[in-house]
Amino acid sequence: MTDTAELPVSRFPVPRLSDLPDDIRSRIEAVQEKSGFVPNVFLTLAHRPDEFRAFFAYHDALMDRLGGLSKAEREMIVVATSTANQCQYCVIAHGAILRIRAKNPLLADQVAINYRKADITPRQKAMLDFAMKVSGRAHEVGETDFEALKQQGFEEEDIWDIAAISAFFGMSNRLANVTSMRPNAEFYAMGR
Repeated sequence: MTDTAELPVSRFPVPRLSDLPDDIRSRIEAVQEKSGFVPNVFLTLAHRPDEFRAFFAYHDALMDRLGGLSKAEREMIVVATSTANQCQYCVIAHGAILRIRAKNPLLADQVAINYRKADITPRQKAMLDFAMKVSGRAHEVGETDFEALKQQGFEEEDIWDIAAISAFFGMSNRLANVTSMRPNAEFYAMGR
């Protein structure tokens, strides 16, 4: 078995922290201080500083937004849609965050394998059904989808959030796959 410490973070060049613009280096150092390690997504995307800034600005706007979705529900959307997009990095990294946010060591694995059989509420199942439709068949979204979500108590802004998170992580999943972004080993044990 290969030692994962020897494997590359990305197939593209990963800059040294000391070579990064101050704002990006500061953000990465803050994440490292909080979590105890630097998630590889930061190192991979730092290869293109302008895109790094844009990516994390939109990520934060979606994932830190106050609204009708909990932080755990936002992570459920990421895990379910990232599974459909076969994105190892996002399933592992956001699965770890989901375990922590939901305070449930089983939920991320359940959602990743088959959210329809996961221990979630009917409201959350409807949320994930819609997220998956946006992820794979957005051209089919129509009024019946909105009505089904409203029957579960979702407001228009919540529906936007579900769609935007699904769409944003579709892009993220594709970048992670193309760059061969490797999940940090630390993610596997988090929240268990």
